[in-house]
Amino acid sequence: MKELIDSLKRNRNLSPEEFAILIKEMTEEDALYLKEQAFEVKQQFYGNKVFTRGLIEFTNYCKNDCYYCGIRKSNLNAERYRLSLEDIMSCCEEGYRLGFRTYVLQGGEDLRFSDDDIVKICQSIKEKFPDCAITLSIGEKSYESYKRFKEAGADRYLLRHETADEEHYKSLHPESLSLSARKQCLYNLKELGYQVGTGFMVGSPFQTAECIAKDLAFIKELEPAMVGIGPFLPHHDTPFKDYSKGSYELTLKLIAIIRLMIPNGLIPATTALGTIHPKGREEGISWGANVVMPNLSPVRVRKQYELYDNKICTGDEAAECRACLQRRMLSVGHEIVTARGDFIPYIFEAEGKDNVCTM
Repeated sequence: MKELIDSLKRNRNLSPEEFAILIKEMTEEDALYLKEQAFEVKQQFYGNKVFTRGLIEFTNYCKNDCYYCGIRKSNLNAERYRLSLEDIMSCCEEGYRLGFRTYVLQGGEDLRFSDDDIVKICQSIKEKFPDCAITLSIGEKSYESYKRFKEAGADRYLLRHETADEEHYKSLHPESLSLSARKQCLYNLKELGYQVGTGFMVGSPFQTAECIAKDLAFIKELEPAMVGIGPFLPHHDTPFKDYSKGSYELTLKLIAIIRLMIPNGLIPATTALGTIHPKGREEGISWGANVVMPNLSPVRVRKQYELYDNKICTGDEAAECRACLQRRMLSVGHEIVTARGDFIPYIFEAEGKDNVCTM
């Protein structure tokens, strides 16, 4: 198994069959070796730096009905809300004061927010905070919409593919959504020059090792700047309410695998990881992650953006979230830095030679 890990580190890729073997047959000893290799690679590129992204969850309305999501349109128990432009700018102002230089605007696919509205939000943030990056995470849009957002100042876009297996995708989503459309959105975003992020749930219903191998193969094909993964966590008002949580241990192993695949990638230690285990985000950093995403949303709406049950940090003020994460990162020998934390491409030497970072 160590030979497979070494091959992954050297070549940044394995065959789908090898990925499946790695996932299914990894021993505890193998996992520790994987962790060591991933941590070494992360240190090579980022040292002990951890980047922050200020998360602003600006709407929990969504036109989609994904079977795993707590803000799906069929959840009539969800308390819906929308933040105004003034609310969003207030979050940004507080975030800037606390040292955030990236804002992540995340929401359901809310038809009330037109392209003009998103453009106005991006322009307003860039006008007041020109040294900050804007990340959008608002789902599937047209090529022209993505183009307008980019021209208005959006730098990055997060769009998890959720699963790269066609049948698995159908088991998680209604017929109105398709894997091919999701992938096309990601290709469009890359073509337009965004720093693109994708990712998937670990342990979602009906997922197999072979499904995850396809996820990893797709990530390798896409070569995104960012990859966000977290354990599946059920929500009590969804069709998957009685399914088991995803594996915390497997999530950590996959963070390490992705770090070896994308050595210079931006990989968050997600809120879901911190929800499933009290030290989840710290462990995520130790296994190769290098991003955390404290919540800048107004406390009054935090509990309402409930994608899954028992989400952490819903009652904390932004300053509390940042201070808490700073302490947590220090506990594992890392420090939160005040920087945009952009993805920086690098060049590999010819095949067979060592990887060289030209950042």
